[in-house]
Amino acid sequence: MGRYAIEPDNATKSAKAKGSNLRVHFKNTRETAQAIKAMPLHRATKYLKNVIAHKEIVPFRRFMGGVGRHAQANVHGTAQGRWPLKSAEFLLHMLKNAESNAEYKGLDADHLVIEHIQVNRAPKMRRRTYRAHGRINPYMSSPCHIEICLVEKEQAFARGGGVEEPEKKKVSKKKLQKQKVAASRAEGSM
Repeated sequence: MGRYAIEPDNATKSAKAKGSNLRVHFKNTRETAQAIKAMPLHRATKYLKNVIAHKEIVPFRRFMGGVGRHAQANVHGTAQGRWPLKSAEFLLHMLKNAESNAEYKGLDADHLVIEHIQVNRAPKMRRRTYRAHGRINPYMSSPCHIEICLVEKEQAFARGGGVEEPEKKKVSKKKLQKQKVAASRAEGSM
């Protein structure tokens, strides 16, 4: 077990997972990790499965040169995004591993939140590609290290569980007046 960048405040209420030298693009994985940071565990897994199915998009904010614009990215307040399949699959495996570690510790999977997720560049792997006039150029891969820390939080889900009255929609003055007139007519006919 290696060192983690951040140690959780309460080790008994948290679970960690780590992957080193993973053969998946660093830039794509970094953007995907930022998208699921601070999400509840089940929402994050559902989100990544939706990304694989092209139902939800990963917004690209930092490494976005040449990334196309898509309407799905409007939800995240940006224009550019992609559906990095391999990154999503690797992160799903990491989350599954972290969840297993949490269950082994006796934590409740329904209350786990991704408190910390970090992606670092790993040493590049070298291949070669052959160019015109007998030259050779490098053909490098950009692997990465991923670490995840899940924390069990009770209060984060307490609000959603309670029965609340739904928010009242705003009604325009015109519509209110029409309703008033209709109500007065109904009273007058009785």
